[in-house]
Amino acid sequence: MKRLLILFAAFALTLPCTAQWRPAGNRIKTSWGETLDTKNVLAEYPRPQMVRAEWQNLNGLWNYAIRPAGELPGTWDGEILVPFAAESSLSGVGRRVGAEQELWYERTFTIPAKWSGRRVLLHFGAVDWRADVWVNGVSLGRHEGGYTPFEFDVTSVLKKGDNTLRVRVWDPTDAGCQPCGKQVNNPEVIWYTPVTGIWQTVWLEAVPQQYIRNVVATPDLDRRTFRVAVETCGVQPGDWAEVTLIDGGEKVASAAALCGADAELYVASPKLWSPSSPHLYDMEVALVRNGKVVDRVTSYTAMRKFSTVRDTQGIVRLCLNNEPLFQFGPLDQGWWPDGLYTAPTDEALAYDIEKTKEWGFNMIRKHIKVEPARWYWHCDRLGMIVWQDMPSGDQADRKPQWQDKNYFTGEEKHRSAVSETCYRKEWREIIDALRGFVSIGVWVPFNEAWGQFKTVEIAEWTKAYDPTRLVNPASGGNHYLTGDMLDLHNYPEPSLYLYDANRATVLGEFGGIGLVMKEHLWEPDRNWGYISFNSPKEVTDEYEKYTTKLGELIRRGFSAAVYTQTTDVEIEVNGLMTYDRKAVKVDEARIRKLNEKICNSLNE
Repeated sequence: MKRLLILFAAFALTLPCTAQWRPAGNRIKTSWGETLDTKNVLAEYPRPQMVRAEWQNLNGLWNYAIRPAGELPGTWDGEILVPFAAESSLSGVGRRVGAEQELWYERTFTIPAKWSGRRVLLHFGAVDWRADVWVNGVSLGRHEGGYTPFEFDVTSVLKKGDNTLRVRVWDPTDAGCQPCGKQVNNPEVIWYTPVTGIWQTVWLEAVPQQYIRNVVATPDLDRRTFRVAVETCGVQPGDWAEVTLIDGGEKVASAAALCGADAELYVASPKLWSPSSPHLYDMEVALVRNGKVVDRVTSYTAMRKFSTVRDTQGIVRLCLNNEPLFQFGPLDQGWWPDGLYTAPTDEALAYDIEKTKEWGFNMIRKHIKVEPARWYWHCDRLGMIVWQDMPSGDQADRKPQWQDKNYFTGEEKHRSAVSETCYRKEWREIIDALRGFVSIGVWVPFNEAWGQFKTVEIAEWTKAYDPTRLVNPASGGNHYLTGDMLDLHNYPEPSLYLYDANRATVLGEFGGIGLVMKEHLWEPDRNWGYISFNSPKEVTDEYEKYTTKLGELIRRGFSAAVYTQTTDVEIEVNGLMTYDRKAVKVDEARIRKLNEKICNSLNE
């Protein structure tokens, strides 16, 4: 330990060889990225479901170094803009890291005087993949998992004046067994650039000695209640939580529960959340000791229910609030040409959702990625149902046994104990982090046999862990008789080649209509789509052809559909928008009418 502290001290004395920050490389950029202010990077409070006033954003320019694994750097390579991954343009670095190297970060911070006597928490929205963290040379711990938030109580290691925060990151990308989504070391076709390091907001937060750590509200439409779980730290027997539900400034309901027990709020005539009317209730949560409030946070929730029902024709349909609703939306991968995993601004983060809404969709499938908390808040407030994928991993050569046209009769993938533990840990952490967002209606543990294993067990565990949502066990197969739906993939046209009479049958992917727009390409000489056309009119005509066929198949059994995709991504040119979000590739008015007709098809 003494040697490590000496090395850190020597490290701290070195001066970075920095130049003024600028985006790395010359690839296309979004308009938000082109005007990015390095002194005001993703400045919004990052956790909208549990808001506090006392916090400090640590986004901005940090020192960085990339070194062989196990080697402590003696100098800094320059500055990196957090929270953009090292490989991204907006990081200012634009360098690959890989499994043989580690990425080091450093910055200093000071604690406001008014935080004296309070506890201080250090939060990371997400770091890909393994993060070791030190403050003032003291190890805080390690976190593994590229998609989930984590925190440390740093109160005891702080000092007056400057405090030094250092982070070491190791990420093998697809050379490891961990969930990594569509990032690979050798990008091609539908596989994209690696993402290494801090890619969501880092922030400090002042809390009382006894404080609220988390709040999750679970609606029960049939009982007209909200069950609110309040997680706390530092409490004593007899401490309790008070929860108040507010609508338009007026108190609707309130309840209290001893710490460790759930509070239950009854609403006689609840206003329901839906894509057409995304009503949100404000919520205040207080921690009380001996009749005195010692901590308070603000949150929100909504009343809604996701379920299935068999219609008069015997077809199992998806329901929202006990009414059949055809769910239709795009495959949304959440990639950015300048920020990769990270949207340049909060406005950009919301933009794709807003366009999806304008186009007449009512659902988004978040594909092989988990977004920052604010993305789900935007879906909540705008009224957009979310199907949430688990990021894939442990795919080896990405050539699994895949039987998409029939129920699976082969032998499933056998994961090592380490691989399986890694998957289960992160999937549980993802559900825990997101379960409070009302827009999430479907969990999707697997996609197209990518790393798929123990499907029935994983699907049943997911349903038992969160019975309030539907489970799509494997989008595109391999297919098993488990979960709430059978999910087919077919490109480019819709096709109903397999049907389940006891579960909802859905079209989890179709479309992929390509259009090359030369001023908006990631790689001018390399692009790919499932089928290609030469103009927005041709793309829109083809899209109408597919939605017309989809309408016919809805009557025969489809209960939801996902069109590929919201935007172009790297060399994929099959988006409704270009990768830089500067051009829409369809007639928006026409597709809005087509999409609204599909979304309303079960209610005509």
